Amino acid sequence: MPPSSKRIQFKSDPLAGPKGLDAVSWTRRDSRLKDQSGRVLQDALGIEAPAAWSDQAVNIVVRQYLRKTLPGGNGETSIRDLISRVTGAIRQFADQNEKGKISVFESPRDSENFEKKLAQIVVEQKASFNSPVWFNCGLFFKYGVKGNAGNFAWDFASQAALPIANAYERPQCSACFIQSLDDDLNSIFELVKNEARLFKYGSGTGTNFSNLRGRQEAMSGGGLSSGLMSFLEVFDRAAGATKSGGTTRRAAKMVCLDLDHPEIFDFIRWKAKEEAKAQALIAAGFSSGMDGEAYRTVSGQNSNNSVRVTDEFMQAVKADGVWSTRSRKTGAVIETMQARAVFRALAESAWVCADPGVQFEGAIQSWHTCSATAKIRASNPCSEFMFLDDTACNLASMNLFKFVQNDGTFDVADFRATIRALIIAQDLLVDFASYPSALIANNSHRFRPLGLGYANLGATLMALGIPYDSELARAWAASVTALMTGEAYRVSAELAETFGAFEGWSENRVSMLRVIGQHSSTLEMISKPPGKTHFAAAPVEEILRAARESWKIAESKGVATGFRNSQVSVLAPTGTIAFMMDCDTTGIEPDFALVKLKTLAGGGHMRIVNQSVSRALRTLKYDENSIARIREKIENGALPIEAGIGPQHAAVFATAEEILPEAHLQMMAAVQPFLSGAISKTVNLPSSASVEDIESIYVRGWELGLKAVAIYRNGSKSSQPLQAASGTISATTKNQPLSSAQDDLSRCPVCSYPTVVSGTCWVCPECGHSIACS
Repeated sequence: MPPSSKRIQFKSDPLAGPKGLDAVSWTRRDSRLKDQSGRVLQDALGIEAPAAWSDQAVNIVVRQYLRKTLPGGNGETSIRDLISRVTGAIRQFADQNEKGKISVFESPRDSENFEKKLAQIVVEQKASFNSPVWFNCGLFFKYGVKGNAGNFAWDFASQAALPIANAYERPQCSACFIQSLDDDLNSIFELVKNEARLFKYGSGTGTNFSNLRGRQEAMSGGGLSSGLMSFLEVFDRAAGATKSGGTTRRAAKMVCLDLDHPEIFDFIRWKAKEEAKAQALIAAGFSSGMDGEAYRTVSGQNSNNSVRVTDEFMQAVKADGVWSTRSRKTGAVIETMQARAVFRALAESAWVCADPGVQFEGAIQSWHTCSATAKIRASNPCSEFMFLDDTACNLASMNLFKFVQNDGTFDVADFRATIRALIIAQDLLVDFASYPSALIANNSHRFRPLGLGYANLGATLMALGIPYDSELARAWAASVTALMTGEAYRVSAELAETFGAFEGWSENRVSMLRVIGQHSSTLEMISKPPGKTHFAAAPVEEILRAARESWKIAESKGVATGFRNSQVSVLAPTGTIAFMMDCDTTGIEPDFALVKLKTLAGGGHMRIVNQSVSRALRTLKYDENSIARIREKIENGALPIEAGIGPQHAAVFATAEEILPEAHLQMMAAVQPFLSGAISKTVNLPSSASVEDIESIYVRGWELGLKAVAIYRNGSKSSQPLQAASGTISATTKNQPLSSAQDDLSRCPVCSYPTVVSGTCWVCPECGHSIACS
């Protein structure tokens, strides 16, 4: 549909008071960060920061996002300048850009209101863009920083993707990329090049490698192919050599493979075999950790791996049927085996090293908005963005805790206003950004997928006095997720009225409206919470009522005008940005531990109970003296009940490893029908979990209609992330030190402090360093 003559209005809220960066007080503070040996990693003096932000949040932003060098030799020393660099660049692009000869905003005042709203959202820690935006956006506009040529960007004058001379003039803003691959050497090494470019600017990428011939297949010139695994080792080394974002972040990469590939067994067992090698090297005295000598020596450590599981395969597993691998060139059967043997190999490898994860083909394709164009074949590194090959998605995540008011009600109006500002900004970033290839630039412009999500669900539920494993929690989370995606599609339809629907809309109208209808109709399936409970009664009905309203308008407008965006929502791991927003929990995860380490201004650390614990105790009607006593006891290693929390409330404070796998899956199943994409989440398992347990989880995930499932068995990897006793305390762990060897394995390779599982990646809450995280 051609655009109308209407422009976007963005009015200020007369009741909201001051806007933008003037809405908060600012202070100057020193940002110091040392590793456990005392080596100084960061010593930034006089950083301008919001007074309300924690030292942890400031340290992470200073280390990860402030530009260290600018023209003239100095770097950024102000979080105020960082936020204005990003929000100002987005506004400047909106003001300079013309979409179909129509300016984006109705007036300069609307444009100014938009920038101030974005800045206020970020500075009040209500939301954050994905890391590449903070790495790259605005460096040219604000400072004149010149980047490398070679990326492509959409050009409105020629209506085509063109190479650009300066990468920072059109910055790389998307965190998530999916790229295609052909069975051809040129295609293989072009992908290596494009991956390196994405890693350089802080993004992650995923590819389905199933087109590559297996080692059993012939080459056109004679002889047998070197095979899939030989090329995967090339990609693995290239990723390991590239520092993501030009900093210490590790490259984020996903390798997907169809289950009928001739080398499926080699792929499934790849990481498990390499893990055995790494453990042997560690036992021989080589250093451990993800960046230690042992893991640098073995292959397969620089990607998340997933297999694409079809309904046909799962039915064969249940019926004890057979499964065949097939030639990539002819489709002929290469090998036939029992489906259960393949399934057992999957579970055994995940038991050893958490990889590969599973992605369920049937669920993915049944919720695909653009199925008339092509199938979805792969995902980004953390499995939340699932869409067409050669597309990109920029993410933004909201801090749910910030929308819960003192009386426990959810601020629907503020949530909606925040969604509107973020969706407009993310849609602008689609055309503002640059991409590693003309094909990705073209497809991103043509389909315009976005990834709005949230963080801090676990801490928010705790603060409301709601156990993560409860019908009330699942109803609350489902309602909020439905409201988020429904409102995002409502804004997308509004944008379509102004600028026209995404270019792929007409050929995918039937499939997209079918999926929109599936989302809308599933609202009636949200489980009603019990009428009486000794836990806090969250006002689910009010949120659900607002969600129904948003979906009704979105569906009505979409039928008439189409949508501006083919997708609008995902649930990302939110590793580094969650700590930028002072979240106690990341993404959709429950709390990993009730106590965290707090950096002291004069050096050293102390244990401190998460902010959500006190809020939960107040919700559950504990008096302030009792709360102080409980906090002190938990800080010293007591279990919640030992600390004075009533047994009827203990479930509110259950942490990730205490929560049963079924509860993790049920939470995912509650919110999945209200997301365009998928969920980056780990199903935590105790070290005692069996291979059969993992098989049951995969079957259950398929039965629940999930798009992807990843597991992590505690202690399974020699470089595993945080174990609670190494720096924080879970509800089941006394304050006992780990052995020195085990303690070393849980540490961040940059600052040596404990890391945590965040979705399907690891992140350090001390310095923000992330491992395999976009």
